[in-house]
Amino acid sequence: MCDVCVMKAVKERMLSRRDFFKTSAAVGAAATVGMTAAPAAMAAGHGGVVDMSHKLSPDFPTFFGVPGISMEQQFNFAEHGFNLMNLAINEHTATHIDAPLHFSADGTSVDEIPVSDLVIPLCVVDIAAKAAEDADAQVTPDDLKAWIAANGDIPDKACIAMHSGWAAKSGDATAYVGNDADDVKHFPGFHIEATQMLLEETTAVAMAVDTLSLDHGPSPDFATHYAWLPSGRYGIENLAGLDNVPAAGATLVVGAPNHVGGTGGPARIFAMV
Repeated sequence: MCDVCVMKAVKERMLSRRDFFKTSAAVGAAATVGMTAAPAAMAAGHGGVVDMSHKLSPDFPTFFGVPGISMEQQFNFAEHGFNLMNLAINEHTATHIDAPLHFSADGTSVDEIPVSDLVIPLCVVDIAAKAAEDADAQVTPDDLKAWIAANGDIPDKACIAMHSGWAAKSGDATAYVGNDADDVKHFPGFHIEATQMLLEETTAVAMAVDTLSLDHGPSPDFATHYAWLPSGRYGIENLAGLDNVPAAGATLVVGAPNHVGGTGGPARIFAMV
């Protein structure tokens, strides 16, 4: 065999081995990171992204009326050549997740929520008109039926989000929380009958609100929390941007925290539209 032929044969064998190891490495990496199949909501593709998160700040209104985050600078660029903050955060601050563990003795913690439940179809139920007339307005079965009549069945493993218009009030804690003279809060949420309808008739994995709580402000018993979360589903509170997404067709991407044993936590959330 000529020298040129030998060199060509060796080169082809090396390229073949290189391709083999590239393929093997890719497969191994996919297995290592726990890759899962893409949700059906991703199949159609999207043309834009909408931020659905409020900024995490000590100024953001909280359920208990005290700042939900504090930041202490431990290192600064002038002295140390880099910046670093120590954070102390209430899990349920600004745009955040309620894991099943939040309202159950032994439910799923935030780090245990399946990744496949964090990229999901978004269904927006608009009650802004009635919320403008009544701060204690709630999403009812009739609202869900109206959404279905207009948009079709609720998709599998969806997030059902209440758009009440409350996000616009987040810069004013008095208006956002709505405490009255008796310290009773006033803001919209999900009625327990709507919650039960979603539990019984859909495979929805998440419920979201643009207010401080899945239950409306004056709720005496957190009935929606106690029905929804112990079922293994999760909630999202203080969602933003619902006025910038369609009633149906968007995909919600939930950047859930994954601290072990967490009952929830601040999340960066966006919608692909």
